[in-house]
Amino acid sequence: MSVDAPSLLRWYAAQARDLPWRRDGVTGWQILMSEVMLQQTPVARVAPIWEEWVRRWPVPSAMAASSQAEVLRAWGKLGYPRRALRLHECAGVLAAEHDDRVPEDVDVLLTLPGVGAYTARAVACFAYGQRVPVVDTNVRRVVARAVHGRAEPGNPSTTRDLADVEAILPRQRARAATFSAALMELGATVCTARTPDCGRCPLPECAWVQAGRPAHDGPPRKVQKFAGTDRQVRGRLMAVLRESSVPVERPVLDSVWTTDPGQRDRALHSLLVDGLVEQTDDGRFALAGEGSTS
Repeated sequence: MSVDAPSLLRWYAAQARDLPWRRDGVTGWQILMSEVMLQQTPVARVAPIWEEWVRRWPVPSAMAASSQAEVLRAWGKLGYPRRALRLHECAGVLAAEHDDRVPEDVDVLLTLPGVGAYTARAVACFAYGQRVPVVDTNVRRVVARAVHGRAEPGNPSTTRDLADVEAILPRQRARAATFSAALMELGATVCTARTPDCGRCPLPECAWVQAGRPAHDGPPRKVQKFAGTDRQVRGRLMAVLRESSVPVERPVLDSVWTTDPGQRDRALHSLLVDGLVEQTDDGRFALAGEGSTS
C-alpha cells in the first residue's frame, strides 16, 4: 500500500497551517533557522522568536557578526541552547565559505556545523524544492500506519526510513517537495501519536485503519518528563545569566535551585563543559562570549 498523493496534496492546499517559514520569499538561511529551532520545540513557541531572528539576522553574516552571548540571549526559552551556539558557528562558516548563502546540495549541507541528516534534507526540500526524502517523527508515524499498518513506527533506522519515504515520493520535483510538507503536516495535526483523528484524514486508504487499528505491540511509549530534571535546572541557570548584563556571583546561581545542591552543581558544570557558560577570572559566571567582561 502507498500514500495517495493527489488526495494528500488537495488536503494540504486547503488545510495547511499558515506558518511564517512557509510563506513566499523565505530564504534558505531562514529555513535553516526554523528547522534548527523546531527540533524538539513546539511550533507555537518557535514562530515569534523565528520572526524576530529573521528581522535581526536576515543573512548569516549578520549573525556571525554578533557574539555568542547575543545569540544565546535571543534564543530565550526555546530549550537545548547548544542549538543556538551551533547555528552561530554555522553562520560564520556560511559567511566565510559560502558567500553568505545556504547551499542547496544535501552532501554540502551535511558539512555545516550542527546540520544533521534530517536538517540537511529538510533545507534542501523546503528551501530549494529538491526531491529528497525528509523524515521526522511525524512522517515516520504516518508511513507506519498508512503503508505498513502499524500503530507506531518502532525504532528509527535512517536507511529504512529514508527508503520508505523515497518509495512514496511523487516523481515530479516540485510535487515531491510539497508532498513532503503535506506528509509532515498530516502527522503533526491529524495522524497524531496519542489521538489520531481518522475521521479527518484525507487518505482514502490506510493499512492501519483497514487492519482495525491494532494497538502498538511493543513496549509502552516513554513519557519524557521535564520537572526536576537536569534540563530544568540548566534552564533556570541560563535564564539568570540571560537576564543579567554583567557576570553573576555564584550565590545568585546557587539560589536558583536549593532542593538539590549536587544536581545544581552538576547542571552548572555541564553548562561550562558545553561552552554555554564561562567563568571569569574572579569566579563569576556569564554567558559564552561574555566571561572576559567584568
